[in-house]
This record gives sequence, structure tokens and C-alpha cells, in this order.
Amino acid sequence: MLSKAISFGIHGIDARVIEVEVDIIRGLPNFTIVGLPDSTIRESRERIRSAIENSGFEFPPSNFVVNLAPAGFKKQGANFDLPVAVSILNATGQADADPAAIPLVGELSLDGRVKPVRGVISMVIAIYRAGYRSVIVPYENRLEAAAIRGMSVFPVKTLTGTLDVLRDPGSPFAGTQEEEPSRDLLDFCDVRGQETAKRAIEIAAAGHHNILLYGSPGSGKTMLAKRVPSILPPLGEDESIETTMIHSVGGALKGSGGLITRPPFRSPHHTSSDVALVGGGAMPSVGEVSLAHNGVLFLDEFVEFRNNVIQALRQPLEDYEITVSRAMGTFRFPADFMLVAASNPCRCGYLFDGEIPCTCPAHHVKGYFQKITGPILDRIDIEVLVGRVPCGDLLGGGGREGSAEIKNRVMTAREVQARRFAGSATRYNARMTQDEIKAHCRLEPDAEQVLETAVRRTNITARTFFKILKTGRTIADLGGSPSIAKGHVLEALSYKSLQRNYDV
Repeated sequence: MLSKAISFGIHGIDARVIEVEVDIIRGLPNFTIVGLPDSTIRESRERIRSAIENSGFEFPPSNFVVNLAPAGFKKQGANFDLPVAVSILNATGQADADPAAIPLVGELSLDGRVKPVRGVISMVIAIYRAGYRSVIVPYENRLEAAAIRGMSVFPVKTLTGTLDVLRDPGSPFAGTQEEEPSRDLLDFCDVRGQETAKRAIEIAAAGHHNILLYGSPGSGKTMLAKRVPSILPPLGEDESIETTMIHSVGGALKGSGGLITRPPFRSPHHTSSDVALVGGGAMPSVGEVSLAHNGVLFLDEFVEFRNNVIQALRQPLEDYEITVSRAMGTFRFPADFMLVAASNPCRCGYLFDGEIPCTCPAHHVKGYFQKITGPILDRIDIEVLVGRVPCGDLLGGGGREGSAEIKNRVMTAREVQARRFAGSATRYNARMTQDEIKAHCRLEPDAEQVLETAVRRTNITARTFFKILKTGRTIADLGGSPSIAKGHVLEALSYKSLQRNYDV
């Protein structure tokens, strides 16, 4: 007897509808799975056998053939356990329920419990687009699945419970999204001094600009960077769903598994490989740059990352996505993040320190930043020197501005950008196209003169030129100015000084 169920397979961060077909044919007892399964799926034979028997059913000694259609792309993961088990029970006459009535997904434990799987929100989106309006998911994935409006979600905990739902679905899951577990966000009110760096970070957050903090060891670069999430506005609905899809596929969802509503903050170690950072592998999966999508990627000790890892950032910093090509197909992973990098300016760290002299030989100083000069530095909008904090500031009392005040200004600037780019794919000043730069970056006459002088006297590339315009536009937005004034351009130029400092 042939039995069929509907399930899903992950392809990149998206999902595809998979037909799970089970047939019993003549021959010696066997259990064969075809349709390009990976090793996890091939190992499911023993899990399914034990789950069926421990749930009070029989696993007859028959020749079972399981087909995962279409067979054109490789299937991975344990999410086919549940549909295969239900189809076997139907094919052997032990279940009076139609496995194809409701699409289903889930991993089985040996005792018949249904365990959570990755990528459920992507699967629910795929099944919705295919015309289905109901889905059976593991109980732990219920909030993730319920995030898609218009879908009736039926969470199950066991194999027998799944059969009960297929016989009589009853009422779908009606729970509301639980609030994402709060992170203990660090506040800028703890930062003493560093007003220039705080201002630069505010501009970067307002326009989604990439920023490099460099300065002496212990000057507060990491402390400043870790407080960036505290001034970022929450994610919109579409951003939240997209971010949750990526984290679900990457196995990075935490807490209740509901929607991610706050911008993610990822901070990989400087020993990370290029695959860990940008994604890939034999079966391509998301990397840190994709997990930071719609949020912040913090690279501490930036220059200490291996050269091939730093160079791998070129594509996502320019195209805001990662493209990985394999024999099985091409995978595209979103990677629109705000880069926050921190580094010492030389090996000893005291090149620009006014009190401690630098002990590095001249050729070491010139060679230290070679990995990030040129194309990488061109893709960073703001470079700011984080100097040593004077003793008086360290001992000073209150009166320091906190994250709440800065966040209000950032959100106001973001609202200006939302109105400016209404109806466009662009959301931030840092992502403006050439046409949008022409339309929205109107320079006042004296500001245009300053920029022309800077281009003549420095080695500013075309990419850097437009970065300065975008940064100037954000500074103007924070100041409530419809046009870019001379002061805005001068401030934007002051944040592109690292190369000039090294040439002195």
C-alpha cells in the first residue's frame, strides 16, 4: 500500500515542499530511503523503528521504500522522521488518519516524543505559499510557526498525539507571541569621557554606517562597542520574521523560540575561520555575518583576524548578502549588518597615545594595518580614534548621557529616513544608491567647496567620496537639516582620517 505525507526541506534559509512517499514492495525485510538524503536522514531508520514500537504500534518485517520528492536537491536534517513514521503506520493499516491531510514536520526520539527542528518559520512560509493553511509542528516550535499570520498551527508532543490531530484537528494553537527574553543591555551612562567616540557611534547607529574604533589598549573601544545595541530601535515585523528565519535555520534561536524583535549582536572571536564568519561548508549554512543581519557584527581585535577572513567581508559589505556556489546549487544568505570593528593602531597599541610612546619599528607600524587598508577601509564609513580618558573624567561624578537619550535621537533620524525612502527597498542612509544620493544629498554651496578641496588634497576614492556624502546626510538628519551644510561635511571628513594619520 502506498502512503503519502507533505513535509518540508531546508534550502539555504528558505524551504521547499517535499512529498514523503512510503510504499511496501515485495522482497526481504528492508528499509530504503531515496531522494538524495543526507546521513542524518539515512540514520532515521532506527529512530523511526524504535519510536513506532515504543508508541504501542508494530513495525512489521516488510520491504519499505521511502521516497523524498522532488529528488533534484539534497535533503538534510531529522525533520522527516515524523512524516515518514506516520506514513508507515498508514501504509501498514495501523492508523486511520490521512498523513497528507495536514503538512507536518518533526524529529522523533526513540520513545516516540516529537523533538524540535531547525527552520520551522521558513517551512511555514513555504507551505503557506503552496496554498496550505494548516501545519503540524513540534510543540517547542509552536511560537515560531505561529508568527506567520493566516496559518493554523497544531503543536504536537508525541507520535500518537500527531495521529490524534490528523484524525480530528480541533482548535489550532491560539497562544500569543511571548516577548523575547531581555538582554542585559549595557548603558552609555557608564562611559566616562569619550564624547567624540560616542558621537561617532550615534551617527553610525542612526544611518546604519560601518564604524572602526581604534586607539590605545584599555581606552574603552570594546566597552563602547558592546553598548551599541542599547541605542538601536526594535525590528519591524518584516525584519523580525527575516531575522528569525536566519537564526532558526542556523540553530541560534534562544528562549521560547518566538520571533526575534531586537537587533542581533554577534561577536565572533578573532580566531574564527572564513566559513564560520561568512557561511558555507559542504552543505552551505549561515555564518556570523548572516546571523548579524539587521543587527550588529562586532569584530574585536579586527586586525588580528586572518587575512582571508577579513577579505571575505568584501562581498557582504558591498552587496549585503553572501553567495555560496556548490555543485548542488547556489545559496544566497542575507548579510545586511552594521559592522563595528575595534583594533589597536599598532602592535604595542600606543601609536597615537599622548602619554606612552610607541615602541614599534616604523616598518611594523606601516605593515600592521595592511590587511584592512584599501578595499576594506573604503567600505567603512566612520573611523574614530578612541583616546586615553583623562583622570579627571574617570573620577568625575554624574551628568553623563545615557542610552535612552541617544536612542531617542537615533529613532528620530531613522523615522526621517523611513519617510525619505518610503516605497523604496532602501531603509538607511548608508544603503543609498547613486540615484538616491543625487536626489537626497543636496549640498549647500560652502559645503560643496569644502568637499571639493578635500578631494583635491587627499587620496579619496570614489567609494569613500560617496561614503562621506552618506555620513553627512545622517549628520544632517540628526540635526534636523534638510540639506547638508558645511559643518556636516567637515564632521563627516573628520571620520575618514586613519589613512592620513598613517601617512604622516
